[in-house]
Amino acid sequence: MLCPECRTALSGAAPRRVRPVPEPPGLPVAYAAAPYADEVRAALLAHKERGALALAAPLGVALAGAVRAGLRQPSGADQWPAPVLLVPVPSARRAVRARGHDPARRIALAAAAELRRTGTAARVLAVLRQRRAVADQSGLNSRQRMDNLAGALRVAPGGERLLGGGSVVLVDDLMTTGASLAEAARAVREGAALVRTASLDAVRPVGRGDEANAVCGAVTREDREERRTGVMAEGVRMPGVPGNAGGIRAGEVLCAAVVAAPPDAFEINRN
Repeated sequence: MLCPECRTALSGAAPRRVRPVPEPPGLPVAYAAAPYADEVRAALLAHKERGALALAAPLGVALAGAVRAGLRQPSGADQWPAPVLLVPVPSARRAVRARGHDPARRIALAAAAELRRTGTAARVLAVLRQRRAVADQSGLNSRQRMDNLAGALRVAPGGERLLGGGSVVLVDDLMTTGASLAEAARAVREGAALVRTASLDAVRPVGRGDEANAVCGAVTREDREERRTGVMAEGVRMPGVPGNAGGIRAGEVLCAAVVAAPPDAFEINRN
């Protein structure tokens, strides 16, 4: 799977806060496990582009470390509504078809399993969808990426209620300019706000069929993995009643976590 040197590069150091320059508006506090270089870059590309799906496990362990780092510093709060909901940034449908899998979602599943194994209640909530087609991000600068993604994501119908079942950590395999995470945060905040403004009388438990129709499109490998590991079954038992703990409401974005970020993002320390 991974040689000792590659594993050390991926998870051998403590995850750190990362900030792109310029920092897009609305970007949550973000943590990364490792700089995007050398062995880490090779592992991410092998998983994403060459179908080395076995790498999802060590990449998930690295992502879980970044999530834990973010949970230790969520807006000054010392507690939050459980469970932690890992919300992956979705890949474009054409990219999923071309690759045969959704890399961020698969790594998120592995990270959730690692978090549960080490005592943190966590599950994957893949509720974000693309509202419209976007251009290929490669070759675009920071401003162009923000413009390209502005308003591009939404919470799937019915997914708003699921966001009320815990605290959100946005996750992805890689952060470059931060535009994707900022847009994901905007979409989640918009979806969570709809729940908080709804009457409590309108809130009802989500049934198995509701969740399947609301947040699942075409069946993917990651859908089957969620069913196999019981993540979906856990998700359908989440009532959509917002709670509050330590100043953090259910459905709010605590932070973002990624496996890797550019090396210069680690050099910015404005805490």
